[in-house]
Amino acid sequence: MFFTRQNTPRWMIFMIDMFVVVCSVLLAYLLRFNFSIPKSELKPLPQILAYMVFIRACSFIIARSYAGIIRYTSTSDALRVFLTVLSGSVIFAITDLITFFLINRHFFIPFSIIIIDFLITCMVMVTFRMVVKIAFLELKRPERIHVNVIIYGAGEAGITAKRVLDRDASTKYKLIAFLDDDPGKVGKKLEGIDIVSPDKLNDLLETYTVGQVILAVQRYDTQRKQELVDLCLEHEVKVLTVPPMMEWINGELSFNQIKNIRIDDLLEREEIHLDDRQIRAELTGKTIIITGAAGSIGSELARQIMKFHPLNLLLIDQAETSMHQLELEFTENYRDRYPRFLLADIRNASRMENIFNESKPDIIYHAAAYKHVPVMESNPSEAILNNVNGTRILADLAIKYRSKKFIMISTDKAVNPTSVMGASKRIAEIYTQSLNRDGEPRFITTRFGNVLGSNGSVIPLFRSQIEKGGPVTVTHPEITRYFMTIPEACALVLEAGTMGKGGEIFIFDMGKSVRIIDLAKRMISLSGLTLGKDIQVRFTGLRPGEKLYEELLNSKENAIPTHHPRILIAKVREYNAGEVAHQIEELIRLAGSGHEKEVVRKMKAIVPEFKSQNSIFEELDSK
Repeated sequence: MFFTRQNTPRWMIFMIDMFVVVCSVLLAYLLRFNFSIPKSELKPLPQILAYMVFIRACSFIIARSYAGIIRYTSTSDALRVFLTVLSGSVIFAITDLITFFLINRHFFIPFSIIIIDFLITCMVMVTFRMVVKIAFLELKRPERIHVNVIIYGAGEAGITAKRVLDRDASTKYKLIAFLDDDPGKVGKKLEGIDIVSPDKLNDLLETYTVGQVILAVQRYDTQRKQELVDLCLEHEVKVLTVPPMMEWINGELSFNQIKNIRIDDLLEREEIHLDDRQIRAELTGKTIIITGAAGSIGSELARQIMKFHPLNLLLIDQAETSMHQLELEFTENYRDRYPRFLLADIRNASRMENIFNESKPDIIYHAAAYKHVPVMESNPSEAILNNVNGTRILADLAIKYRSKKFIMISTDKAVNPTSVMGASKRIAEIYTQSLNRDGEPRFITTRFGNVLGSNGSVIPLFRSQIEKGGPVTVTHPEITRYFMTIPEACALVLEAGTMGKGGEIFIFDMGKSVRIIDLAKRMISLSGLTLGKDIQVRFTGLRPGEKLYEELLNSKENAIPTHHPRILIAKVREYNAGEVAHQIEELIRLAGSGHEKEVVRKMKAIVPEFKSQNSIFEELDSK
């Protein structure tokens, strides 16, 4: 009946519980009197049994201990049973005290019987439920796949992950061991499973056919995590991860939340420690504008800035759909403090003028830009009109309305540029630097490389290609890139913007450059596929304007350290503001005419280190 029906009827569970109660009372008497109950105790037994059964039945009905689905019994169900039985035993004890002190100086139920009955009833009721649950999993689904599992982390998340696996009906998981870095736990057992040092992982993988390793640690040493994952991938073992506890649904972990580890997790680095006090003093109570607010960097900047309680936060972007999605997010998460969402094009001078005139911003974070290298290589005029002229409009308005700071988000592609996009960002850097003077506003530039998961990033592209079965396309076997997470990049932007005195170009420590082919191979392995068997990698050749290696400094720049170990200042030559303004005015006029080749020729005149690669504009360099 327990295994053939969808759910066993509640009345049947109730009757079984009551049968357990009757047996427990009788067994308690037998144990109490060594299986030879005196006649003096047998006489009141029917009354005592009837009373105890009545109290237990009432407590079961009130607590609805029979209402849970037995095959899915959990610790909360066991706790409910314990408390329900305990409440009944407390009533028995109170009854004894009343009869002894107020009636006949005699205990109605021997206290030893109450204690023995409590222990037996609890044990049998909980054991019955657990046996049914285990039997259902074993007998109802004998065809379940058997998978050996290792869990890294013997803390709360680790034990919760084990219990979630135990409840999965489609797969029978056998936990081989817990791994934990805490020497105080190593050598002990957790729910009967050995806790061993992570140094033993290789031995376990060679000894057992392990299907999955689950990372269930809330705080990781990033280097340790990467070593562990690399070892698992060498043995072709799938790696999964448990999300932080704050992301658990109603405080409980579900099976669907245990997901494959992502490449983003492996490229993360140690947590950045910011000077929150200084940033708070800089941003709290200020009016702040973010351009490109619907993009990856702009939106994350908005999220982080909201924590510092600005007086007004104006989010500007021309992407209608992305702005709508961002507004929905902020409406849900920041109901008490709400930014303004302004659909506007930074190239529209009159629209920008109206916004600045109305808001009088203290700080501008300028993240709006065209960023796709091949697209800008085909449309140089648009790159100039947006990246250069848009920046010029905003910077001039910052001066006119006496803003305190103007922080421009630039790119490592502006260093020794080989593309129109990179050169346009370098020209924008030059213009804002040339405007810096004593007093305000202070013009600050931040430069960093690729951000993980951003719009147009290679990682979402690879993920999509892997899901489709390939091929995964890489432009060149030797191409490398620097990577940084979006929150990490934005945190450093806030820190750099706070410490900037004006005129600096801040560059961020991007760590080691990553070969894109290695990135692709790692993503394929993390997906459980085998390169060359399940999926292929195809080299497509460098795209227009693309270079093999990104740089953070050009040959004529030097870096100066700051108080933050991840932030450096690039020492670049100074520019005459009048001369720069004249050249950029001419460049923007050429862009408006649509003469693309002349536009690029002028760009090369302004940025002499701009040498085109894989582009139709290479002929301009030879001339």
